[in-house]
Amino acid sequence: MILFQRTVPLFVLSVGLMSIGCSQTSNVAVDSAPADAQVVTPKQSPILRSPDVVYVPTPPEVVEKMLEIANVNSKDVLYDLGSGDGRIPIAATQKFGIRATGIDINPQRIQEANANAQKEGVTDRVRFLNQDLFESDFRDATVVTLYLLPELNVKLRPQLLSQLKPGSRIVSHDFDMGDWKPEKTARVNVNGRVHNVYFWTVPQNTPPNLRSPS
Repeated sequence: MILFQRTVPLFVLSVGLMSIGCSQTSNVAVDSAPADAQVVTPKQSPILRSPDVVYVPTPPEVVEKMLEIANVNSKDVLYDLGSGDGRIPIAATQKFGIRATGIDINPQRIQEANANAQKEGVTDRVRFLNQDLFESDFRDATVVTLYLLPELNVKLRPQLLSQLKPGSRIVSHDFDMGDWKPEKTARVNVNGRVHNVYFWTVPQNTPPNLRSPS
């Protein structure tokens, strides 16, 4: 059983920018320079906004249930949105031999996930992307896993329904998707704490009320 850390939500609504790395310049004294000399400005590192969630582990028992309720099989492609230390993509890859991708806005989590994938020997089948999931492309996924806040699930819902093919499966730990009612719900008791797991299938025709956040 994999015992990593993972990004899971506690309520954080912060507005700000986070710079991933920084560029350095050095001042060099020059006796003279042409008057028309061009000043080259170094390229700035990508800037991502502050994370919507903070860092809390997902119990391995819940990871197992999420993969089980989604009926993951060897033909699937899994994306974990808000992947933290990478435990769900790594577990799915180890158990089913599938390709899996984790997306997280926090570069520290990406570093940890890559280290965990290296440790578990699955770097040929799993990858981790430092991206804003609300700007990410995951249209090749057949299974999407989530552990976000309720309002983030609802905000993400139109993107999931527009990108994913009908029949694709979505699983969320602890939080539902507003008026899009889950097809299945499971409960996992871990050390006296009950975790809910919700499951949906992307419909052939999306009802109008699900095309935008409630």
